[in-house]
Amino acid sequence: MTKNTEQETTHFGYREVPVGDKAGLVGQVFHSVAQKYDLMNDVMSLGTHRLIKRFTLELSALRPGMSVLDLAGGTGDFSLLFSPIVGNDGQVVLADINESMVRVGRDRIIDKGLTENISYTLANAECLPFRENSFDCICIAYGLRNVTNKEAALASMFAMTKPGGRVLVLEFSKPVNPLLGKAYDAYSVLWPKAGQLITGDGDSYQYLVESIRMHPDQETLKQMMVDAGFRDCEYHNVMGGICAIHIGHKARA
Repeated sequence: MTKNTEQETTHFGYREVPVGDKAGLVGQVFHSVAQKYDLMNDVMSLGTHRLIKRFTLELSALRPGMSVLDLAGGTGDFSLLFSPIVGNDGQVVLADINESMVRVGRDRIIDKGLTENISYTLANAECLPFRENSFDCICIAYGLRNVTNKEAALASMFAMTKPGGRVLVLEFSKPVNPLLGKAYDAYSVLWPKAGQLITGDGDSYQYLVESIRMHPDQETLKQMMVDAGFRDCEYHNVMGGICAIHIGHKARA
């Protein structure tokens, strides 16, 4: 975030906007795309997002009886994957700041009959409404880049993680090969056009492209997690760094 003589600002894509406006602007984006969000994920990733999520699932180290927060969980992809692992003795909480996305996730969960161990709530990642030390695992997938104050969100996640637990951040990142980076940039230019065709809203996908490019690189995000209190932080590049999965642990008491 930056300061000028009048007010504090932050970036919304490539634009500088007042800090207080960003959450509402991001909310408008996801309200607009909620109904076609999963379809567009398949289109933009050519289906690879499903494999990436499976790899993230393996890194979660979840076991029966554990509690997991699917933060910025949107349409519930991860909640549906977590549910059978933690079982009826465990707990999955699907949380998102956007009501339209939560509605879609809730409906998917109900349709699949997985209501025994999944609950859902509206929540701001910067100030999570749970007791401290509540979750064995917190996973935020493709959501951190949309948060206004990422440092506050990481600090809140740290507080809500049980001692001995872990946080996973799956996010678009920076390709490690310059040629791959150029090819990826050229491909992502097509996303707003696809968004306009499929959802009728190209502007929202233009923001998503810009938000990806403004997101911190792998090492910067790793250091942010260290600064938030996490230990043994590491990351796994996926698809040459187009995405990265960061993992941080909370020390046992």
